[in-house]
Amino acid sequence: MGAIFKNVFERETILVTGDTGFKGSWLAIWLLNLGANVIGYSLPPKTAKDNFELCGLSRKMTHIDGDVRKYDSVRTALSEHKPSIVFHLAAQALVLDSYNQPRYTYDTNIMGTANVLEAVRQEPSTKAVVNVTSDKCYENKEWVHSYRETDPLGGKDPYSASKAASEILTQSYISSFFNNDDGAAIASARAGNVIGGGDWAENRIFPDCVRALTRDTPVVIRHPNAVRPWQHVLEPLSGYLRLASLLYTDGTRYSGAWNFGPLMKNMVTVKQLVEETIRQWGQGGYVVANAGNNRKEAALLSLDISKAVNSLGWQPVLDFSQTVQFTIEEYKTHNLSAEEVFDQRVEHIARYTKLRESLR
Repeated sequence: MGAIFKNVFERETILVTGDTGFKGSWLAIWLLNLGANVIGYSLPPKTAKDNFELCGLSRKMTHIDGDVRKYDSVRTALSEHKPSIVFHLAAQALVLDSYNQPRYTYDTNIMGTANVLEAVRQEPSTKAVVNVTSDKCYENKEWVHSYRETDPLGGKDPYSASKAASEILTQSYISSFFNNDDGAAIASARAGNVIGGGDWAENRIFPDCVRALTRDTPVVIRHPNAVRPWQHVLEPLSGYLRLASLLYTDGTRYSGAWNFGPLMKNMVTVKQLVEETIRQWGQGGYVVANAGNNRKEAALLSLDISKAVNSLGWQPVLDFSQTVQFTIEEYKTHNLSAEEVFDQRVEHIARYTKLRESLR
């Protein structure tokens, strides 16, 4: 499995900020399976149902309870563990929460990034960093064409603005401090609308679906016609891993921003996602409700992934039906032990990797 990532991660110490989060926990599982020594740095998991807890990851890796807003704590984590690669995923990750907690969102997503990059600047053992932001970092003009890495950044809501700022900050650090082969190679990764097992965040459509379907109540849809680039969590993670492996082996040649999006046929509406989920679940229904506020959500957003396809040799694998199928299987784990859930995640990674290798 490690061959597609040049076997870079085996026996290496890798730091993942946000390891208790949804994508961070999946990334930790994949890295463990690749033979890495994984160090996690994050706030504690929010619920016992979160993927980190479901898989018993605290028993399989080193986890540090820490806040990326605290520079000294971040710096200590790097100086003590001396990771060769850092994946920065710790963030306030919800648009609606950013309206309720704008200052916390800015502090975490902007200054948290600054703290991580500054700590890396002081740590010579670190050779590669991937800062994970969001597709919402773009100034969304609801174009019919997809956004490229060179398109303008922006954001009307606090979350999107914070991710755009994180991108600008990253590019500033690259230009000012990491523009030669003596330091770490730094890149940012943009993806969004990721689904997969173990995500129980509020106001996310797939967790909302699962909560409703398990209670035998209708799924409530607020923005039925919004089109999103739905992708299973393993899709962008495979891109992050591929990018990190090339940053590590080839240095600053791969610095900069990268988009990781799904197949274009996965660009469907919220309503279509809910209908497919109900169909594969085997029962259920939905209702369309008023959004409940005047906070506008973009009707259309998609990413141009040609840079990653042409320069990284990466491409998405799963079609829309497979994306939903993988995700539903990962939520139906209520009778499984933590070890069995972990093994299921590893088996899905193996299935995904086999599909990816079949495209080569």
